[in-house]
Amino acid sequence: METLPDIPRVLTGLAEWAACLVYVLLRRQRLAVPRLVAVAAAALGVLVAVQVLADHLPLTLWSLGMAASAACMFGFIVTAARVPAREAGYFAARALVLAELVAALHWQMHCFFFLAEGRPGLVWQVVFGAGVYAAAFGLASWLESRHFRPTQPLDVTPGELASAVAIALVTFFMSNISFLNANTPFSGRLGLEIFYIRTLVDLCGFVALYAQQGQRLQHRASAEVKAIDEILRRQHEQYLQSKRSIEIVNRKYHDLKHQIGVIRSEGDPSLRASYLDSLEASVSGYAAQADTGNGVLDVILTTKSLECAERGIDLTYVADGALLDFMSAMDVSAVFGNALDNAIDGVLAVPDPEKRLIKVAVYSRDRFVMMTFENYFTGELRTEDGAIVTRRADRDRHGYGLKSIRYTAEKYGGSMTVNVEERWFVLRILVPLPVGVERAPA
Repeated sequence: METLPDIPRVLTGLAEWAACLVYVLLRRQRLAVPRLVAVAAAALGVLVAVQVLADHLPLTLWSLGMAASAACMFGFIVTAARVPAREAGYFAARALVLAELVAALHWQMHCFFFLAEGRPGLVWQVVFGAGVYAAAFGLASWLESRHFRPTQPLDVTPGELASAVAIALVTFFMSNISFLNANTPFSGRLGLEIFYIRTLVDLCGFVALYAQQGQRLQHRASAEVKAIDEILRRQHEQYLQSKRSIEIVNRKYHDLKHQIGVIRSEGDPSLRASYLDSLEASVSGYAAQADTGNGVLDVILTTKSLECAERGIDLTYVADGALLDFMSAMDVSAVFGNALDNAIDGVLAVPDPEKRLIKVAVYSRDRFVMMTFENYFTGELRTEDGAIVTRRADRDRHGYGLKSIRYTAEKYGGSMTVNVEERWFVLRILVPLPVGVERAPA
């Protein structure tokens, strides 16, 4: 096989540095310019030095040099971009493939134009190389900016990180295998064709990572559309509930006018007192606005209390709403709205009116917030794959309440459990308090 010069290690280090810089500049929370310049200059020296030192290692330690270079790229990104380790790893995997692609593309073109004798000299080679690097990284920066918004969080999952790292490692290995060992089924043996194969493999790796990020964004967009649909649905339900509450108040007002007239005309003091007691009992279910310390929870509990009073359900609650201040309004609404809707549906199916009870509690225990919802229910719980499913016939529109609650609890690092004993249904949600939030145990 014709012996061809491999990419100079200095150029490889430069490519890795420029690729990292592409992703650092995509983040708004990066270091201030003076510190960024200092860190970038230091990173350039380190990456070039690591590549030069790795060039003197025996072939058996090739993987060690590769790992050291990847670690330096990771350190540069996590320091300069100020992103979590998982996101820095995701960027480092992409930067590794991008660096390999640009370095391979430039060197393939360099060998074609400058390898033979009598070709342009060193100055033209430097100008040509600078032009290729600037054009390639500029194009990559523009492409990646379409997928990475400066203020948009990445929210990379462990599975997505593992997938990106796997693509990067396979791409790196397959693009360099011909230079490590020519006696494999995947090695090239035709001189300049080896460079073409390496560039093509690196291009496929970059395209695969680009497609992965596009798919991530598409999944996120779909999730946001579903979330918006859920918000609109719940807003419509709130409107209907508010309408029902107004109707309840109007009916009570109409009844009270007649009852007050009867009481006023009654001459017997004992009967008048009896009528007043009866009147007080009839309106006791329509208590004033809940006051838990959390505005969103107050609205939900007040609205649900009116609904329960109208349906003959006894809803009681003891809640320290201030414990939920670290949760978003939508998450508080999702948890308590879904939990109370499920509880109301459950107790309405109970034949005995005396057992139509719902108990709600919110309190702290150690460093956790405990939310419990308890009620009687009838029938049997249905499960599929270990998860409770809806008893309603329309399963395309129902059955997402507990899934939503579980998702919200896990979003804050918590958990949801369900326990059933002698027709008594208990839903418990345990969420850790954020650092810095101090609450006395209940």
